[in-house]
Amino acid sequence: MKRALVTGASGAIGSAICRRLAEADMQIIVHCNRNAEAAERLAAEIQQHGNAQTVCFDVTDVDASAAALEQLLEQGPIQVVVNNAGLYDDAPMPGMSRTQWQRVIDVSLNGFYNVTQPLLLPMIRTRWGRIINISSVSALRGNRGQTNYAAAKAGLHGASKALALELASRGITVNVVAPGLITSTGTQQLFTPEQVATLVPMKRFGTPEEVADLVAFLASEQAGYISGQIIAIDGAMT
Repeated sequence: MKRALVTGASGAIGSAICRRLAEADMQIIVHCNRNAEAAERLAAEIQQHGNAQTVCFDVTDVDASAAALEQLLEQGPIQVVVNNAGLYDDAPMPGMSRTQWQRVIDVSLNGFYNVTQPLLLPMIRTRWGRIINISSVSALRGNRGQTNYAAAKAGLHGASKALALELASRGITVNVVAPGLITSTGTQQLFTPEQVATLVPMKRFGTPEEVADLVAFLASEQAGYISGQIIAIDGAMT
C-alpha cells in the first residue's frame, strides 16, 4: 500500500483529495497546522473504510517539518506527496506589507521545499513516486490584490518543471494542478452567482471532488508518462 501525504488537508480541497486517494487504496497522512480537530475527524472518517493517520506541523518551520517527516519516514517511504497547503493575505501591491508578502511566499513556496525535499531520497530508492503541487488560476492569469499569492504559485510552477526533469529517470512524476473557482464556504461568500457566471465560461463553481479526481489520476499508475505539466481545472477561465 502506497503512502500519501496531503498538506493543508483540513480544508475543502485537501479533505476531498484525502478521501479520493483513500478510495485508491492509499494510506493517507492527513496534515494540518492549526486545525488538528478537523484533521482527526477526517482521519477517523477515512479509517472506517481505509487507512489514515494525522500529522501536525507548520510547513514554514524547516526544523519542525524535518522532525515530523523524519518520524513518518521511520514507518517507510512516502511515495505520493500533495502540496496543498497555502493561504491568502490579499492587498493591492502599493498597500501590501512585507509581512503579507513574506507569509504567503513562505507557505506556498518555502513550504513546498520544506515538505518535499526530505522525502525525495527515500522516494527515489523506491523508483516510483508522484509529486502533485496545488496552485491556482491566479498564477496563470493574475488576480488583483494577489501579487504575493500569484508570485508564490508561479514560483511553484517553475520549481515543479525543474524537479520533473531531475526525477524523470527515477520513475517519479511532478505535476501542478491549478484550480479556478472551487466551491467552499469562503468562495461562496466572496462570489455571487452572477459574478461566477461572468468570470467562468462554464458559469458555475468547480467542486473539490473534481479537483480530487484530477489529483487521484495524476497519482495513479495510469499517469506515469505525464510530468512537468501545469493543468488548469477552472471551467475554461484560462
